[in-house]
Amino acid sequence: MADLGKVDLTSVRLLASGDGWRVREILCRSGPKDPVFEEQHAAVSVSAVLSGSFTYRSRNGRVLLTPGSVLLGERQASFCCGHEHGVGDRCVAFSFEPALMEEVARDLSGVTRTDFPTHRLPPLQRLAPLIADVQALAEQPGSRGAEELALRMAGAALSGVHEGTARPVTATEERRMADAVRWLEARLVEPLSLGALASELGMGRHHLLRTFRKVVGESPYSYILGRRLTLAAERLRTDGTQRIADVAFACGFGDLSEFVRRFRTRFGVTPSAWRARARPGSVRTERVS
Repeated sequence: MADLGKVDLTSVRLLASGDGWRVREILCRSGPKDPVFEEQHAAVSVSAVLSGSFTYRSRNGRVLLTPGSVLLGERQASFCCGHEHGVGDRCVAFSFEPALMEEVARDLSGVTRTDFPTHRLPPLQRLAPLIADVQALAEQPGSRGAEELALRMAGAALSGVHEGTARPVTATEERRMADAVRWLEARLVEPLSLGALASELGMGRHHLLRTFRKVVGESPYSYILGRRLTLAAERLRTDGTQRIADVAFACGFGDLSEFVRRFRTRFGVTPSAWRARARPGSVRTERVS
């Protein structure tokens, strides 16, 4: 979620802080039957969604947030988060003072503004190493690489927000795609069947593909591939004994060479190199271009 929350349904843990920034892990347990409250961002907020899905609404409209996406919130902006499509979420929220965002913007080519005309960066391939590093910070709070990670998050938000505006999404499309994401998450390592998913939602396959991309920001196949690779990256980082082939198969990849190729494409290094670099106490991996 974001900066404020319902006290009895939200747990907040400080992970790191510095001059003009801080990072917190936010666990929300709200569900469809819980009331929705209006809240306000105390600072600029850039939040990585690690699990769960929820809706976010402010003056710029409404959007569905899913795992791997990034929530963008402006300072002093009022907003509401809802969980009408499921229960709970886990986010890592980076809060920035305006002066720091302006400093970051000055170093980015073509970026002249620090506002967020849209609420979300979808689960893009180029963001995968960044999200993996956020996951690592959540498990190793206070890491020496936290400040660098915070600056990378700010840069990714400012660069990505000007790539295009969100297309209008209907309430029915949002609800159906939230159901689709939940269906995919429950079968993360199983073979993907668009026909089965479309049948579950009562949609045609082409309609499903078009609507999923419209609401979530990428295709179902790209989404599930990214989630499997992120799961594999986390297992490689935390388990130094399991064979890479076993990690690949456990995360839904039937071919080791395909797994290695796709892993390197997404994270910039081979699985073995990723494991070697991802030592405890460090969140540094390959730089996001």
